[in-house]
Amino acid sequence: MASLAGMLRTQGHRVTGSDTAAYPPMSDQLRAMGITIMEPYSEHNLDERPDLVVVGNAISRGNPELERVLDERIPMTSMAALIHEEFLTGRERLVVCGTHGKTTTTSMLAWIYETAAKRDAKWKPSFLIGGVAENFGTSFHVEPGTRPFILEGDEYDTAFFDKGPKFLHYFPDAAILTHVEFDHADIYVDLNAVKTAFKRMVNLIPRRGRLVAFDGSENVTECCAKAFCAVERYGFAVSSMWRVVDLQHGATMRWTLLREGREFARFALPMAGEHNALNATAAAALAAGQGIPVEAIVEALASFRSVKRRLEVRAEVAGITVIDDFAHHPTAIRETLRALRGAYPGRRLWAVLEPRSNTLRRSIFEHELVESLALADEVALAAVFKSEAIPPAERLDPEHVVDGLQARGVPAVLCADADAIIANAAPRMRSGDVVAILSNGGFGDIYTKLPKALAGS
Repeated sequence: MASLAGMLRTQGHRVTGSDTAAYPPMSDQLRAMGITIMEPYSEHNLDERPDLVVVGNAISRGNPELERVLDERIPMTSMAALIHEEFLTGRERLVVCGTHGKTTTTSMLAWIYETAAKRDAKWKPSFLIGGVAENFGTSFHVEPGTRPFILEGDEYDTAFFDKGPKFLHYFPDAAILTHVEFDHADIYVDLNAVKTAFKRMVNLIPRRGRLVAFDGSENVTECCAKAFCAVERYGFAVSSMWRVVDLQHGATMRWTLLREGREFARFALPMAGEHNALNATAAAALAAGQGIPVEAIVEALASFRSVKRRLEVRAEVAGITVIDDFAHHPTAIRETLRALRGAYPGRRLWAVLEPRSNTLRRSIFEHELVESLALADEVALAAVFKSEAIPPAERLDPEHVVDGLQARGVPAVLCADADAIIANAAPRMRSGDVVAILSNGGFGDIYTKLPKALAGS
């Protein structure tokens, strides 16, 4: 929603927005563009009647502004529908989809196109990303004309009046499918429902299009089985069109990418984690198939600077490294902690988790969450965010998670909130530690409070 607001602002529209509590990095980006953020929601925010209200998918009946919109029949639409109507006509749409890795892969693909545009302006992209790409310093850009438009395709629902996934509005010409797992337990009843959503996305790609799909998931295989377009698999499988070999881990990863068994390129990526090598491979494969020169792809990945809140180093204090990562699912937590093990070998690793996403707040993945967090040396767990919104029978029990970790020999504590975590854990942190703060929200501003506590201020 923040990215769309910025896109509309660059088109000359006057834009305002409302939220319960806006937080960085998107709040900073909006204010820098002169977009007013009104907090909290109030029907008076609509006293100056807008021409159009864009209703985010977090808004439901009972919201005071939505109720006024409905009462007065103020024209309304959804984010995804407005993107399609205002920005995608006549453009080549490249859409990145999947349970994990969307934001990073979309950022990589946009940077590859931006790098290629130095050689030929026809590659200059427009893009919409669900986070702030550090190479651009923004989450969006709108290039005039009919040039490529690169979009992060979200499988979450579109609006209270449109329960289908957002990506169905984008009608991709080519797409990436990274992973398919059960997620968003608040809107999908089971894995089959998730797979159905991705199958519908695949069914929108025209025969002339392409789908670049991960080779290490049976769910992905099922979702692309009936595609009418060309399907190119990527990963580690010998049979895949795009195969990663000789992967070398570290703060900078290096690998060779084979295309149909022949060397395509050798990559260096200044990021940690096997999952990021796979994200980069997917972006490289899609770009190459669209005609981007291999030299531009190699240059772009070597200079890629990640995304805000994706393994982002927030502070180095007293020899302690504090890292922010947007955690929403046990698999994402597992890959983050694995990446940090590779990037910081031999150092004590803390996992500080706020169960905040609609998936993590539920008990469905309790066992998997324990398995993922067990990769850390120490764990500090906050109470479930807005636990009262989850029925008790479905709610994650943090005490069970702590007990499960302790049974595996991993020291773990349960604290009420960010301040309690800082009071409990900060005195026990020592030089050389790496602290991964895992949340998809503001987490009580722990990102600034913890470094201050470690610095003794």
